[in-house]
Amino acid sequence: MPSAVDAATAKILRQRRKEVVAVLLFRGGPIFESSIPLSVFGIDRQDAGVPRYRMLVAAGEQGPLPTTGGLELIAPHGLDAISRAGTVVVPAWRSITSQPPQETLDALRRAHEEGARIVGLNTGAFVLAAAGLLDGRPATTHWMYAPALAERYPSVRVDPRELFVDDGDVMTSAGTAAGIDLCLHIVRTDHGNEAADTLARRLVVPSRRSGGQERYLDRSLPDEADADPLAEVVAWALEHLHEQFDVETLAARAYLSRRTFDRRFRELTGSAPLQWLITQRVLQAQRLLETSEYSVDEIAERCGFRSSTSLRGHFRRQLGSSPAAYRDAYRARHPLGGTLHTSPGPSPAPDDDEWPAPPPTPQITPVRAQRGAGA
Repeated sequence: MPSAVDAATAKILRQRRKEVVAVLLFRGGPIFESSIPLSVFGIDRQDAGVPRYRMLVAAGEQGPLPTTGGLELIAPHGLDAISRAGTVVVPAWRSITSQPPQETLDALRRAHEEGARIVGLNTGAFVLAAAGLLDGRPATTHWMYAPALAERYPSVRVDPRELFVDDGDVMTSAGTAAGIDLCLHIVRTDHGNEAADTLARRLVVPSRRSGGQERYLDRSLPDEADADPLAEVVAWALEHLHEQFDVETLAARAYLSRRTFDRRFRELTGSAPLQWLITQRVLQAQRLLETSEYSVDEIAERCGFRSSTSLRGHFRRQLGSSPAAYRDAYRARHPLGGTLHTSPGPSPAPDDDEWPAPPPTPQITPVRAQRGAGA
């Protein structure tokens, strides 16, 4: 005979239907990221064959909620809406250095324990991490904030190269447009390819985007930071990752004391310089594992690690895998991938025109080509 507690839990799980979506908004949130789940899940498109979701827009704090552009939002629901939703979306968080409200974190944890699917778009991953929902899990966020997420929450396996990460009942996405990718993925998971493709056509966006955030990673600083003197130091560091240098070297190049350099660097990037440097070296190691035949020892040397043991330790902490296992898994997913560099020889960072050419595209009619775009 099932216990009364088991019966009550089963009842809660039955009530939490994934098609009931709560979108959690905060003060200071960016309007574009906030609008993505509202556009995907909050509009009735049954006339086009897209199954309907029930939308609950909830305030994570007392309103009204000021947002970008001088607008103010008033959410019709409070945190109680989370208790009725089977999918909870946190589209963004206003600051990667501030702690979300404890009441909100408690509500997210409770919803997850009761079977809700929790989704963090862009910096919304910081809210999920603060609630402990990303502990021991793979996750992503905007590449610019990934080092800060990895440093602040070391138990999270942060991969800044992915557009989104689906870990079952917890999902995260990279910046801005990647939120659309993840929301379409959720529709595809719930209702199949045809529904997701139809919705993508309505939104005039690709149904699926290939690749990840790789092409954006090398800048490693926001556009507005280009005028900052530290930007030159960052550029030098990225060009010399194959050399063994430390944070003291970077501070000296910036003509700053180590303490001042650490403070200025954290203000600019949201990350401590040592964590940023380790993350960049691990990213370079990922590139070489994917695109070369170098051994792990050679890759460690070419990425500025003092030994392959050091590379393996940092790689596993950030990605939850050994370099060799990562290479095997990548090649299993990309059997047609080519090799850019083989030992011996230099290993420059690949430009777009250095990547292997894609296989020839079969000839198809224009109508079918349009229907298959982005698939």
